[in-house]
Amino acid sequence: MADKDDGFQFGPTFEVTEHIKSTFDERGYIVVRNVFGDDEISKLKEALEKDDGIKQHAYEIGDGGGGKVKLCIWSLPGQDITGMVARCDKIAGTMEKLFGAELYHYSCKLMMKEAKTGGQHTWHQDYGYWYKDGCLFSDMGTVFIAVDESNKTNGCLQVIPGSHKCGRIEHVIVGGQTGADTERVKQVQNKLGLEYVEMKPGDALFFHSNLLHKSNANSSETRRWAFLVAYNSVDNKPYNTTNPHFIYEPLKKVPNDAVLKCSVSDISGKDFWNPRNDKTIVYDDEL
Repeated sequence: MADKDDGFQFGPTFEVTEHIKSTFDERGYIVVRNVFGDDEISKLKEALEKDDGIKQHAYEIGDGGGGKVKLCIWSLPGQDITGMVARCDKIAGTMEKLFGAELYHYSCKLMMKEAKTGGQHTWHQDYGYWYKDGCLFSDMGTVFIAVDESNKTNGCLQVIPGSHKCGRIEHVIVGGQTGADTERVKQVQNKLGLEYVEMKPGDALFFHSNLLHKSNANSSETRRWAFLVAYNSVDNKPYNTTNPHFIYEPLKKVPNDAVLKCSVSDISGKDFWNPRNDKTIVYDDEL
């Protein structure tokens, strides 16, 4: 197992040890390398790249600096390979052990930071969004799975270690996105520092919903796609029941081999989000 800066190595005997749990609690995140093998990532990538698949539901929002952020979000995991990834034990089970609580699938997201045009993501906490959804507590988190290599040149994630301990920071609209108060972020960064999270395809970043993170625009010749799965504590379901996208279903975990065994291509029933109904972004049809 590597030191905390290089992350932890996934393998057949991987377990969330007390050391891994304490690292997550202290830093607000952990990186686990090689969670998915080449065959699994190839199969996931093939599904995500289908013209008549998930990416047909993608939309763009401005980043406040002339770039575009391209993404799509859905509420239910489904039975296809993306659903198997979201529900497999090495992702969902690991997240439950890190939080020490029963979780359920909150949403999935495909982030498509295209070569040369992929915009930046401003500093934010995921709970800055989810607080506005009506979740009372920050007992929530995200798993960022690298589909492509993610590095400094194509806009990898940057995080402020330990910033989840600051609690929720006020968020406002920045460009087309919801972002954290810039002066507050500056002071937190001055105190805690910053780390770039460079990842290979198949690596996974598990992080707390109050961890401050951002990513720069992609000015490189290579794209940077990522698949993200968000989880919420079962006892933290949003009180805002008027939003049709906040759907609670018990998390039905599947074995890790379900990813390669999955033969379902149907993506119906995932409940893809309409950006016009999302109050945490500013959507422009002309982008």
